[in-house]
Amino acid sequence: MRARIYQPAKTAMSSGTAKTHHWVLEYAPASKREVDPLMGWTSSDDTQSQVKLRFDTKEAALDYAKDNGIEAIVQEPKKRKANIRPGGYGDNFATNRRGAWTH
Repeated sequence: MRARIYQPAKTAMSSGTAKTHHWVLEYAPASKREVDPLMGWTSSDDTQSQVKLRFDTKEAALDYAKDNGIEAIVQEPKKRKANIRPGGYGDNFATNRRGAWTH
């Protein structure tokens, strides 16, 4: 059984990083997905592909994989620099702005 261990990226819909601090162990699909001829749903007989395990640290995820005989591949996250302005969001509405604020 193969799996990958990774740290999820932040969502594109939010600037927050709330769900990016844990590590996820996700099984690789063992069989391909097929379209059901009657209903048209996409399905697979592989139930392990639905499992996502969350861990606080990368070492905990690796230990779990080792203890259960899972061949795991670790994907290191690409960290980005924080984009923090000195005034933040409130600076948009400051009374001491240098230029005119137009919309």
